[in-house]
Amino acid sequence: MIKISDEVRDALAAGRPVLALESTIITHGLPRPRNLDVAVEAEQRLRDAGVTPATIGVIDGVPIVGLSADELKALSLDDSVVKLSVRDLPIAAAKKLNGGTTVAATALLAHRAGVRVFSTGGLGGVHEGADKTFDESADLFTLAETPIVVVSAGAKSILDIAATLERLETLSIPVVGYRTTTYPGFYIVDSGHSVDYAADSPEEIAAMAVSQQDLGLKAALLVANPVPADRQLAKDEHDAVIEEARAAAREQGIVGHDTTPFLLDYLLKATEGRSLETNVAIYNNNVDLGGRIATALTA
Repeated sequence: MIKISDEVRDALAAGRPVLALESTIITHGLPRPRNLDVAVEAEQRLRDAGVTPATIGVIDGVPIVGLSADELKALSLDDSVVKLSVRDLPIAAAKKLNGGTTVAATALLAHRAGVRVFSTGGLGGVHEGADKTFDESADLFTLAETPIVVVSAGAKSILDIAATLERLETLSIPVVGYRTTTYPGFYIVDSGHSVDYAADSPEEIAAMAVSQQDLGLKAALLVANPVPADRQLAKDEHDAVIEEARAAAREQGIVGHDTTPFLLDYLLKATEGRSLETNVAIYNNNVDLGGRIATALTA
């Protein structure tokens, strides 16, 4: 059911570092042609650092760990491409759909393939008002059962960060900040919340992952890597636009899986594209750290 590219299979067999990457940033996260450019550049930076990239997506219903250049391009240009979480994978297989994989689906498929580290932009989490709507991302529950290191810039700042951190604690999913105990808010360095522990190096994160494996724990290890301070959005502007976006979503009756893309699109327009540049900086920063962690793990 899962196709692993020769490049990824050979790297895993030889004990070389491999980093999993999601494909929804290509299919749903960035506009064309920026989406393909960012994906290709990220893969090339990893190869230059001696790390094998394993971008994960679904082509004709088949999950692929290590998309080829042609497959990346096909997903980036496909108007009918769908966003696939774990629950959607068997449906996509039966219908032979093309899809970008979410954090949940990417983490699961990477783990099944033997890839131990995964970099993404931001995590899904608990939405505002979830006490009434029960709107929580499937990312949380999949990560509770998938032992993989996940590097992100925290949960997306359109979410209820406090509730998301509480849910992560309830699910026994460890969260460590990279060189900080301040929990990042995706577009901003400081979400206003904190975590208990910081890791000072990729080697320390690798040691945590090994200890977690030795203990037989099944949850992911989440690494919260703040956006570079000089690339973050201004906090006052960020907070104001997020509130405007949430109000607009309520007014227009936007709910469920349509909420996140609506809010992110609102933020993009309200910041005149600056949130897009921050998003790319976040992704590149997390890919670089993920590559270093993967290298430390193989050592």
